[in-house]
Order: sequence, then C-alpha cells, then structure tokens
Amino acid sequence: MIELVPAALDGERVDRVVAFVTGLTRAEVADLVADGAVQLRGRVVTKPSARVVEGDELEVDVPEAAPEPAAQPEADVDVPVLFADDDVIVVDKPQALVVHPGAGNARGTMAAGLLARYPELAGVGEPDRPGIVHRLDKGTSGLLVVARTPAAYDSLVGQLSSRTVERRYLALVWGVPEPATGLVDAPIGRSKRDPTRMAVSSSGREARTRYEVLQPFTQPIEAALIECRLETGRTHQIRVHLAAIEHPIVGDPRYRGKRASFATPRTFLHAHALAFDHPATGERVSFSSPLPEDLTEVLARLT
Repeated sequence: MIELVPAALDGERVDRVVAFVTGLTRAEVADLVADGAVQLRGRVVTKPSARVVEGDELEVDVPEAAPEPAAQPEADVDVPVLFADDDVIVVDKPQALVVHPGAGNARGTMAAGLLARYPELAGVGEPDRPGIVHRLDKGTSGLLVVARTPAAYDSLVGQLSSRTVERRYLALVWGVPEPATGLVDAPIGRSKRDPTRMAVSSSGREARTRYEVLQPFTQPIEAALIECRLETGRTHQIRVHLAAIEHPIVGDPRYRGKRASFATPRTFLHAHALAFDHPATGERVSFSSPLPEDLTEVLARLT
C-alpha cells in the first residue's frame, strides 16, 4: 500500500504512522521495518524513529492477513441460552465470555459453545463467527441474538442495517449527565494515537447513542445509572460516546472510567433489553435480562 502523509501526521515517527494507516501493532510494524518492508520517500526505512513530513510518500508491503480460524465446537463452554427456536437463538452472555474466535481467543468462545449445541450454525454466516450478527465486548454482559439459518441471518443483518433492532444497555457513569435525556451523535473511528482504541473522529463512521438518566447518586461518588439505546453499532460505541461527553462508564479501564476512588469488578455495562422482528413470522419479539449480581452489588454501595 502507498500513502501520502497527511498534515495531521506531520512530524510523527514513521512507525507510529505505519501503525495508524495499517491498524497493525507497534511490534508488528517493528517486524516490517526489520524486514525492509517500509519505504519512505523511495528509500527503505531502517530506523523506526525517523520522522515523516506532510506529503511524504510512504510505501508499506503489508503481508496478506491469514484468515481467521473457523470456530470449532466445544461442548464444555457454557452458554446461557434464554430462547431458541428453529430460526434464532437469544443468548444472555456473561461477562468475560468472548463472542467469537479472534486474536488471543482461539478457544473458549460463545460461538464454540453454541456450535456444540447447534451444529447447523456451521453453515450460517462467516466460518469464524457462525450465526453471529452482532457482538458484545468481552467485559460486557447481556443479550444478543444469533441466527440459526441463512435466511434468519440475512433478515437480522438487514434489520441491524435499517436500525429496527432495539438494543438497550444499562451503564453506571461518572457524574450525572445534563440534560437527563439526550443524543450523542458523533462519528467514531480508530484513534490516531492508539489504533487499538476507538475515538470520536470527523473521519469516522456515523454513530448515534441515545441516553436517559434513571437514577443519580451522590455518595460515595457522584454517578448515575443510565439507559443507553444504540441507533448504530460501532465498536465500543457506548463507551466512546459516554467518555466523549465527560461521563465515562465506571470501571472502564480503556476509556478513563477506572478510578481508585471507587473500585468495581468490571466495566459497568449490561445489555438488558433486545427486540427485533422474528425472521420467520415477522412478529415483534422482545427479551430482557436483569442486572447481574456483580453489578447489583456495585449499585448497593451507592446512595
């Protein structure tokens, strides 16, 4: 790939620029430099610390990514299924359960557990994420729907695209948002400083999150329990949007929500309500999940 260095990256280290434009880690970029796979102004880069200038031609020989491994059935992975019929499966995902295989998580995923129970999922969607039409972060608990047939998969993907799937989350945030109800309408893309993080960015993709304050707290910290409704489904969307309005989620280590003044077992985010049109009948169906015990114990400490 060949890129011209934009003004925003003028003066940056070449390894940071390569990481930004490729999405690779700094360690992976260091390997590319060592292999002579990075050229700046037509010359092979030998020092990762070399600085770029606006308009410089940067050429990176990015190796073709290996395809993600197909999910394999694992009967010992416990997946709490709230509802299942011939077309869909609704899962109440516990926190710490990864949805599908990926970097560092080849085994022990929700997809693997579901495949052992519903082997027909192997023919639905992508091999590495069979039946998966949307996901939750590893540390987020709650509801998601899985397609059991190709027709159901196409229907649910279409509903997500047209924004008719209702997804509501409970979050505990630092401070009390004002006004008490609102819409965060801000595009989200990869962070320029850290490609593994997401950030509000003018060059990002459209992202909209509605919120409503359910209960404010003043002791021992000022915080609020809020409900968020996704209108789009970008990576880390709720976490990024709430941090952007200066109300990060309590316990979130990546987006300024983890603080020594109030310890929590994890990021306080739970997908508690889900509704969609059933792919086979067209009937509107809805599901709910109560707040897990570890999060109710956090609320019990607040007044």
